[in-house]
Amino acid sequence: MLEEDNAQWGLVHALVLDGQGGARPLARTALADLHLQPHESLWLHWDRSHPQTRSWLLQQSGLSEFACDLLLEENTRPRLLPQAGEQLLLFLRGVNLNPGAEPEDMVSVRIHAQAQRVISLRLRPLRASDEILQQLEEGRGPKSASELLLLMGELLTEKVQGLVSDLAEWVDLEEEKVESDERYTPEQGSLQQIRRRAAGLRRFLAPQRDIYAQLSRSKWSWFCDADADYWNELNNSLIRYLEELELARERAALVLESEDRRRSERMNRTMYRFGIITCIFLPMSFVTGLLGINVGGIPGASSPYGFLVACLIVLALAVGQWWMFRRLRWV
Repeated sequence: MLEEDNAQWGLVHALVLDGQGGARPLARTALADLHLQPHESLWLHWDRSHPQTRSWLLQQSGLSEFACDLLLEENTRPRLLPQAGEQLLLFLRGVNLNPGAEPEDMVSVRIHAQAQRVISLRLRPLRASDEILQQLEEGRGPKSASELLLLMGELLTEKVQGLVSDLAEWVDLEEEKVESDERYTPEQGSLQQIRRRAAGLRRFLAPQRDIYAQLSRSKWSWFCDADADYWNELNNSLIRYLEELELARERAALVLESEDRRRSERMNRTMYRFGIITCIFLPMSFVTGLLGINVGGIPGASSPYGFLVACLIVLALAVGQWWMFRRLRWV
């Protein structure tokens, strides 16, 4: 019931982290009078498309107009913007795992974070936020605002790993088919789709790698001591995924190049054989055409063996040409 009331205001969920891995839900109407204990943190997750979200951000969130405009802008890319008072704006991207969606059509989450409050906005449902909710219900969720940011980054990055592995296996399968069967023709559309997906993922994951590197060097007082190591590990994981994506693109391109080369070789062999056949039949066609002229004086026209002699001459020409091509190593 509480979630339904909050949803009417564009608030997907409002949670107070208890500092022990759990959380308690909060009504939107209780936000104005909320007083957090030193060990507590507030997480507000909003639907960016809801009209009440913009109204609350501009009028009641306490954020600057500049920060609100960035959180609500239509198009954005992964980035990190430090703000005054040890606050930050963090824009992250994740794989779109919603039903019927293309994975490379990535989902975004915009976050404003400070010591005891995290405001996040999404346009489409996020698997990462659902998993965080589940962990909080089980009492093993994030204990602070910094842990919430770190867990969000970890879950978004984990989803990338599955898609990268699927693309690599797809390319492996196509390579095995091409190598094992010379007559197999790989699907151009499938390989182009692999390259397109890899390119789309790299477009957003490359700047996100740099964000993780920046966060690993950040020294905000409300960050835990071990956070830098975890952010650095996420950075290394993302670098590995980017390398695998680039490798998948190159391997797909090599399969396409190999197929083009095989097709060209088959065409060349066909044209070569066609040329040999043409060379053999050209003199024969000339002789038969010459003998077929309907005028007097054709040699052997009055002889009963004239037709046989003409056939032997044509056969001798064919055998002589075949012997000459063999000697010249053309066949």
